Amino acid sequence: MDIKVNEELRAYIDPLTPEEHDALERSLLAEGCRDALVLWGDVLVDGHNRYGICRKHNIPFTTVQNPRFKSLEDVHLWMIDQHLGRRSVSDFQRGVLALRKKDILAARAQVETPAPDNAAEPTPDTPPPPAPEPLNTREAIAKAARISSNTVAQIEKIHKTAAPELVAAVKSGTISINAAAAVASLPAEEQVAAVAGGKKELRQAAKLVREAKAKTKAPAAPAPEEAASAPASPSLGVNPFEADGSEEEIARLTRQVEALTAENLALKEQVRELRNRLGEHEPA
Repeated sequence: MDIKVNEELRAYIDPLTPEEHDALERSLLAEGCRDALVLWGDVLVDGHNRYGICRKHNIPFTTVQNPRFKSLEDVHLWMIDQHLGRRSVSDFQRGVLALRKKDILAARAQVETPAPDNAAEPTPDTPPPPAPEPLNTREAIAKAARISSNTVAQIEKIHKTAAPELVAAVKSGTISINAAAAVASLPAEEQVAAVAGGKKELRQAAKLVREAKAKTKAPAAPAPEEAASAPASPSLGVNPFEADGSEEEIARLTRQVEALTAENLALKEQVRELRNRLGEHEPA
């Protein structure tokens, strides 16, 4: 059979590192290709690296059809599940794959891709694959990826707002998922500058972002004279015109608003300082 390589399928999963590829090549040369390549008709689904190495060194290999594939979405789901079950896949990669699976399951009812003309037909002895559980909650995604819900949220943020250079840094292990999610809050050019500065600069950028966020969440400390007269557990969300109407209450709330305004200005100054620091490390 003339095996066809679909470039979209080849690139669907992150490629092996040079070290991993070299280790696989040594294993195939020493032990042969023990695992069959998985095909969809004549399209290669699983074993792209093994196929390339076997052809390079004329190493014999076998193939097997998966008769349950009915669409390209079925192939993608199978590929994702195969890699989610491998221990060598990083937390970030598993999170990305689980999010891809969620998108496929959400869209596949509306878009169906026809199978190739020469794809293997299901036989009476081959039952249809069980319907995958929908990944419609962050908890379900976390369970599929074997990571925490908080890590899923961080990966979603990186996926949406991180510059390509920052994503590459996460994949390579230069920066943690947690720190990358913080740095992803910065404008793209500042993310790139932080990545160019290396691990130390990335850690510093993440630290400054977290400190700035912590400042916005910290409640304003009441003045000493306010503490004696203020009622227990005052609410900063009270509208002065909806309070008891007394001048004392309105003055107290006004002072709180002024304190929050001053804190907001201080936060903006911290953000400006962060941008200036990162700007010092921008490449010429």
